[in-house]
Amino acid sequence: MHELICSSPGHLTYARTDLPVLTPGHAIIKIKRIGICGTDLHAFEGTQPFFQYPRVLGHELSGELVAFDNAPGFREGEAVTFIPYFSCGACIACRRGLSNCCEQINVFGVHSDGGMKEYISIPSTSLLHGEGLSYEALALVEPLAIGAHAVRRAAIQPGEYVLVTGAGPIGLAAMEFARIAGARVIALDVNAERLEYCTSRFQVPFAVNARDADAREQVKAITGGDMPTVVMDATGNLQAMNNGIYYLAHGGRYVLVGLQKEALSFSNPELHKRETTLLCSRNATRADFEHVISCIQQGLINPAAYITHHIDFMAVKDAFPSLADPATKVIKAMVTL
Repeated sequence: MHELICSSPGHLTYARTDLPVLTPGHAIIKIKRIGICGTDLHAFEGTQPFFQYPRVLGHELSGELVAFDNAPGFREGEAVTFIPYFSCGACIACRRGLSNCCEQINVFGVHSDGGMKEYISIPSTSLLHGEGLSYEALALVEPLAIGAHAVRRAAIQPGEYVLVTGAGPIGLAAMEFARIAGARVIALDVNAERLEYCTSRFQVPFAVNARDADAREQVKAITGGDMPTVVMDATGNLQAMNNGIYYLAHGGRYVLVGLQKEALSFSNPELHKRETTLLCSRNATRADFEHVISCIQQGLINPAAYITHHIDFMAVKDAFPSLADPATKVIKAMVTL
């Protein structure tokens, strides 16, 4: 079978490799769709902190279940996705039900080779039923679950103003699940076209360009002078993450969803005077994945709204460098096998 390897930053290579062999407690999936995410792009650029090369990228995946061991209730030939975070089950996080931040976590496509190939083998315990969803919708469940988990971490209450910084796929997912939780959502980004996408395709009621000199005053006016009680960063941009605190109401929660290699630096007086609750959100849990699938089934989420580009698997190598270019206007690129 074919696989696509990121051999070093900026370099992708197709290779031929053996088909996976069924082993105890595992399942084999014939890949049908691959979503390209920010983690993949950052790995290609060399800015992903939890990364070693060479690596097969890809963890937003769906496909046909072709073989399995010890997966009660599943059947050969059904459409599936899976949870691509493999935990140890023994560390303090796992013992407390926080397998998403396991001390020894192995994220498929980050810590070990991922799904940019024709067939994969994964632990059967990670499987999720397709529940009648399309392959494209199933390949979007993982990034949507990231947003759903962040919203759950924020414990958003109906009627709260929630500012989401970064209108990429994860930010959009956070906006959608904040909306579902009953929040009044404000999108903040430096890209005017992304902001227009938020309001036209995702019905986000408020959008502010962070480049505007009065961006903070605009947010203040939207919230009636109060500022948002929740600010969520989905940029992974150092400056944006450092400055997010200035948009937060006193007594608010600041949730870091984006990931940055460098050290963050907050003004202690600004952080302290708000009695800020600082939270990080990493990966997602099975409950988050199931919530996403349920929301798609109910029509609360439209997966098609996220997909702006379609790419054939054998064209990914040539197309990949352009995907991080703002001129390409990518929200979500979906690979077809």
